[in-house]
Amino acid sequence: MSKVDEITRENWILGAFPEWGTWLNEEIDAEKVEKGTVAMWWLGCTGIWVKSEGNANIAIDLWFGNGKRTKKKPYMDEYHQMRNMTGGRLMQPNLRAMPIVYDPFAVTTVDAVLSTHYHNDHIDPFFAAAVLKNCKDDVPFIGPLESVNKWLSYGVPKERCKIVKPGDVVKVKDVEIVVLDSFDRTCIVTAEKPLAGICPTDMDDKAVNYLIKTPGGNIYHSGDSHYSVYYAKHGKDHKIDVAFGSYGENPAGNQDKMTSVDILRMAEALQTEVVIPFHYDVWTNFKADPAEIMMLYNFKKHVLDYKFKPFIWDVGGKFIYPNDKDKLQYHYRRGFEDCFADEPNVPFRSVL
Repeated sequence: MSKVDEITRENWILGAFPEWGTWLNEEIDAEKVEKGTVAMWWLGCTGIWVKSEGNANIAIDLWFGNGKRTKKKPYMDEYHQMRNMTGGRLMQPNLRAMPIVYDPFAVTTVDAVLSTHYHNDHIDPFFAAAVLKNCKDDVPFIGPLESVNKWLSYGVPKERCKIVKPGDVVKVKDVEIVVLDSFDRTCIVTAEKPLAGICPTDMDDKAVNYLIKTPGGNIYHSGDSHYSVYYAKHGKDHKIDVAFGSYGENPAGNQDKMTSVDILRMAEALQTEVVIPFHYDVWTNFKADPAEIMMLYNFKKHVLDYKFKPFIWDVGGKFIYPNDKDKLQYHYRRGFEDCFADEPNVPFRSVL
């Protein structure tokens, strides 16, 4: 039988996805974090992997699903959060724009699984299943009430789940996780009922932000938070070295992501040293160019005397704090460091 006769859709999927295979899994596992530093990787959307010098591995908002896959359903569900927010009916064209760079089923070690909120691109059944099967039987699943409810619906044992709210502190090896207020106003209008005239009081059950305090630096993860003046309170109460903010190009009639101006305002208010935009990578209908943040930063940094720097990352990339704190933009490893280790196999040198 010829090769093409043996090929099926199933072995194509198994042979081609995830697109990076276990490359990034192996990189994270092998990383030896130097004393006085903290390593982090961007896994797409707001998914961040943090590794401390004490070998604490913290997975935040990892997600290995996708968005729309067919045009056959023309309208959003009646109480979908985007329909609640905008009053629009048409199905939003949110296809996943970036590849999945980490193989969840190849996870070997994680010390805590965190979710900022329960929207499907911030919590993941595949990773939950892999952690339960591959990792130690005491790895906690940490999140607000509604995230825990979603984990329970997946089948994560209740004793493995920890409900947190702003003000809580959780210790994991040499890392301290401080739970802070969320400003995710899309999450607050996620409800299966009419909301007009109702004052919501359940934000803390739905969404939180996290400050990940490590010996090498403190990382602020804002989930899907919008801009809030209360960032200044968080900045006054806590030392923040690296801050992540959800950035995107909001379609008309929608306010779901922070703009370039909001990202700079957030960084200033938090008194962070580095601000890194994320989430702009994943949805085709919210795609944005982070170069806009850099352009505004350069326009305003002197007159406003900014004390922070933006860092423009790529999915799958590594960032070491404080070693990389003065870098402005990421580039994947280019390779060929060992060029001319051997004489090139060419007919003559003038080919080169």
